[in-house]
Amino acid sequence: MGRERTPHIGLFGRRNNGKSSIINRIANQDIAIVSDHAGTTTDPVKKSFEISGFGPVVLIDTAGIDDVGDLGQQRIKKTIGAIKLVDLAILVVTNNEWSDEEMSLVEKFNDQDTPFIVVHNKCDLVESTAVFSHKCHELGCLSVVPFNALNGDAEPLIKAIKEAIPESAYSVPSLVGDLVSYGDIVLLITPIDIEAPEGRLILPQVQAIRDILDNDAICVVLKEREVDAFLRKTNIKPSLAITDSQIFLKADASIPKDIPLTSFSILLAHFKGDFSNYLKGTPKIDELKDGDRVLMLESCSHHVACDDIGRVKIPRWIAAYTGRQLEFDVVAGLNNVGRPIDDYALVIQCGGCMITRKQLHNRLGPAKANDIAITNYGMAIAYVQGIYNRAISPFVKTKDMITPDYL
Repeated sequence: MGRERTPHIGLFGRRNNGKSSIINRIANQDIAIVSDHAGTTTDPVKKSFEISGFGPVVLIDTAGIDDVGDLGQQRIKKTIGAIKLVDLAILVVTNNEWSDEEMSLVEKFNDQDTPFIVVHNKCDLVESTAVFSHKCHELGCLSVVPFNALNGDAEPLIKAIKEAIPESAYSVPSLVGDLVSYGDIVLLITPIDIEAPEGRLILPQVQAIRDILDNDAICVVLKEREVDAFLRKTNIKPSLAITDSQIFLKADASIPKDIPLTSFSILLAHFKGDFSNYLKGTPKIDELKDGDRVLMLESCSHHVACDDIGRVKIPRWIAAYTGRQLEFDVVAGLNNVGRPIDDYALVIQCGGCMITRKQLHNRLGPAKANDIAITNYGMAIAYVQGIYNRAISPFVKTKDMITPDYL
């Protein structure tokens, strides 16, 4: 299971409360740097770790919420940003101390719908009180765990983590399980072009292959120029065809109309994206006006090719379809958006193969809160190329289809 399907757990709290020591105690190895000097941890640091009896998780060690100075304020900003990345937060406190810093973190946990537990560390020096525990529970804490990160038993904390992690963080739904049955043949059309990584397939293609096999179906993988010959020579009729969104038109022409066709990007949009809002937002492409600004959210960082899908192709296709003079901004990875979100008329999110479902939904949260239309790379491409209804039909009912005003 890759990090994009692995629960993320973040440790938050004041400097020198023992966040890094707790990570080392849970893992039973020195995977985080510890020091008596406050502020040893600067930027959020991710550590992959396997919890026995549960599975792999990613632990995120963050800088202290009480850091000081100009550099400290930047570290605090990174710590706050890390809340958007986690499925479970661990708030580390000592000495029954609870003031503005802890309240600020709890408010942000609640704003992001992030469940949290409290670890009262250094309990060998000062035990947690009943009053303290009651206050934590009143504020929504799922569990209060007394802990000694130096030589205490980690099992009670690990048990609390297992009980608190939401099921949605570790349950892995199927990409194609509701589309195929035992023995079905699925055709994967995977172009090998300048954007294809050297010597391997891209992650969505690999995930699709594995999921097809897990569902006891048969996977046939080929390049787009082999499709016509394959269908003609074998007389095989696939139950489903999945293509790279960039060659939708070629795939649409090659795959008979009675065979369902969609793309890897739309498959991911249905798997982990905000699919219902994508369906509502995609037709808003028709409403774009001259001067409107479109935000492209690309949730990974990669070498930019000369004909990059997010930076070049989609903007070009949308501009040609609408006939409008539009401005496009691209934000890669999980970087902050440089402009106010309400500067944008439309947000287009990639498939999100490299991030978790929680991270993707948090990424789209500001746009949804401001009633800004959102869509997905594959759905936007299908819409402007005139094959939207066919591309989404495997996932929606007839009533959800639309009749776009194509050129």
